[in-house]
Amino acid sequence: MLAGNLQSICSDLGDAFPVTDIITLSDPRVAAVAEDECGEPLVDVRGGGLRLDHRQSDDDGSFALLRSGALRRLVLAQRLLPAGVRFLVVEGYRPPDLQRRYFEQYAATMRRAHPDAAPERIRELASAYISPPEVAPHVSGGAVDLTLCDRDGRELPLGTEVNATPEESAGACRTEARGIAAEACANRALMARALTSTGFVNYPTEWWHWSYGDRYWALLLGAPAARYGPAAPPRPTA
Repeated sequence: MLAGNLQSICSDLGDAFPVTDIITLSDPRVAAVAEDECGEPLVDVRGGGLRLDHRQSDDDGSFALLRSGALRRLVLAQRLLPAGVRFLVVEGYRPPDLQRRYFEQYAATMRRAHPDAAPERIRELASAYISPPEVAPHVSGGAVDLTLCDRDGRELPLGTEVNATPEESAGACRTEARGIAAEACANRALMARALTSTGFVNYPTEWWHWSYGDRYWALLLGAPAARYGPAAPPRPTA
């Protein structure tokens, strides 16, 4: 997939996302980040010429929406990919009620797996896969779950399926996971270079999750405030 030394690429990616430096979305520092809402609207990613997958589709099309500034940066990032490689967008905006339902369902799974864990620990475990609703990047409209595909829409190897849980992937969903195939590692590095070049940050427990403008983004980059607060769900069409 990429020319050059794949082992070096994987090593570089691991250095960028060391396990010990992971900040989860349950960290109080994320919730403490101020918001300075810029007012950018939610827009359809297909308006930027991006390919959209429908595995997370919903009735009102929320999954296909991103803030206009995030979309602009995503389109720029796609231009940095090699010829014949494109982003495949899986999910963008997520309404608050849906985010809450996802989080509560996965927290319940963690409680069954760890019956003696304190509520704070369950929240931490759940947030490694599903963001707490009050700080969720997807709710801001600045987060996107995506993968890579060829010009015909066939997905490239990235080591796991998009949205693979830590349990079913044996931890391979972590962006810097060791032990994945060299091609998958190189493809993750390719994504990382393109997306970080245009201002996105990754949630290191999920190689497919990237965001711009939300609280997590602001914390990692040292911005004085998040540009995006929770976005209002789209109004039903008549």
